[in-house]
Amino acid sequence: MREYYINTSELKSYCKKLSVGDKVYLSGAVYTARDAAHKRIFEYMNDGKPLPFDIENSVIYYAGPTPTPQGMAIGSCGPTTSSRMDTYAPELYNIGLTATVGKGERNQAVIDAIINNNAVYLCAIGGAGALAAQSITSCEVIAFDDLGCESIKKLMFNNFPLIVGIDSKGGSIFKR
Repeated sequence: MREYYINTSELKSYCKKLSVGDKVYLSGAVYTARDAAHKRIFEYMNDGKPLPFDIENSVIYYAGPTPTPQGMAIGSCGPTTSSRMDTYAPELYNIGLTATVGKGERNQAVIDAIINNNAVYLCAIGGAGALAAQSITSCEVIAFDDLGCESIKKLMFNNFPLIVGIDSKGGSIFKR
C-alpha cells in the first residue's frame, strides 16, 4: 500500500497508478450529491438542461453535511452509503466522472463503469464526520438549495484522508 497526495485536478492521471488499499490525501474541488440531488441531475440530463457543475474529471462525495457551526467551514461531513447511488453512478462515470467518495460496497455495474472509464472509488471513514470536516476548507451551495443538506455543494478539500476502495482495474477492498 502506498500513500499519495493528489489534487482533484490531477486525479484522472493517477487512476491507473492507484491500487486497492492505497491511501489518498485528496485536495481540491469536490461536489456533494446524494439521492435527491442525483435524481435531479438526471432530470436535468433528460431535459437537456445544463448541469450545475461539469461532471467531466470531477469528484462526487456522497455526503449531506450538517449545519455549519460558527467559525467552521462546514459541519460534520461524513460519507453516505454509496450503494444508494449505484443506479446513477455508471452513467456519471460514462460521461467523465473521475471518482466517487463514500462508504461501503458498490454493485457490479458501478465496478464495470469504473474499469471502462479509468476511474476510482474512494472510501471515507464512516462515523468520523466531525474529523472529516477538519479537512474541508470551504463549502458553497451551488445547486438545489431547496434540498437542504442534500443540495449540491462545492467543497474544497485539503488533504482529506481516503482509501482506494475500487481501483481502475476492478480490484475491490470489499473482495479481499
